[in-house]
Amino acid sequence: MKNGDRITCQIKSLDAGVLKVDLDYVDGTISIDWQKVARLESKFLFLVQLQDGSVYSGNVINAQVLEGDPIKFEIRTAGGDSPVVEKSKVVRMTQTSDTFVQRWSGKITLGASFAKGNNTTQYNIGSEFDYQQTRWGGRISLNSNLSTSTGATPATRNQLDLSSYRLLSRSNYFVAGDAGVLQSSVQQIQHQTIVAASLGRFLKNTNRVRLSVQGGMGWQRTDYTPSPEMSGTQNVAVALVSSNLQVFIFKKSQLDLTGSVAPAVNDQGRVYTKINASYYLKLFGKIDWNFSFYGNWDTQPPKHLPASDYGSSTGLSYSFGNK
Repeated sequence: MKNGDRITCQIKSLDAGVLKVDLDYVDGTISIDWQKVARLESKFLFLVQLQDGSVYSGNVINAQVLEGDPIKFEIRTAGGDSPVVEKSKVVRMTQTSDTFVQRWSGKITLGASFAKGNNTTQYNIGSEFDYQQTRWGGRISLNSNLSTSTGATPATRNQLDLSSYRLLSRSNYFVAGDAGVLQSSVQQIQHQTIVAASLGRFLKNTNRVRLSVQGGMGWQRTDYTPSPEMSGTQNVAVALVSSNLQVFIFKKSQLDLTGSVAPAVNDQGRVYTKINASYYLKLFGKIDWNFSFYGNWDTQPPKHLPASDYGSSTGLSYSFGNK
């Protein structure tokens, strides 16, 4: 450490400016401010991502530098290359393995409330699972919400999203594929399925802020609850523009905001919009307090249906793996 301390530990990961380590004599994972680290050596294999989007797989050790120069790391890869990079350029580092199961990490959120006066019950379940290889990765996320009250029809919303990406040779560019399924009783959507392909770029990629944008084309099929006013199914081609913003504050909080706009190609003037936002406040260990907001809008819904469905929830989150 920069103050002269030395820690013998197992390095788990670096993300959001936080270096997570395990010690034999401590119960749980320790979080260390990456900016306070002066030297690092490890015999384990890591996936190392830099600010320019490049990713390496190898062992990480400190390179010899002159006094007063910026701290640098040498990444010894299996291919024989040993790039030397400044510590400030390293934004993510994940301990990897040849085992498929050990490459997964994720987060699970649970929340519930009950009021006896009108027998109101609410619950929300959220989860995300990440898988990462050297130049590609994927994510599965699920959000489920239920609200019931005496004298009112239960309201349910379930959203499942799958995404994958592959980094291109040009720095900070990637190609992505996305698929999702949405159910919303408020908008009488039984199933809404979308598949899309896009090209994206990281606009900012540091230990404190990560911002990416992507654009492409997709196809959306929506099955509504059948009624005399309309048929049950609509198929729409869409142009897709989306963005993801993540902001981190060491030992305190994290903001994760994702938004997308999808103008319909074969239905002029119709635009679909979705927003998912989560704010995590560190409590202790791997437990966070979580506040989430979700919403989806349709500028030209079927005449007898509402144009939007949105809401918020709160609960506790537990992280596992390298999260």
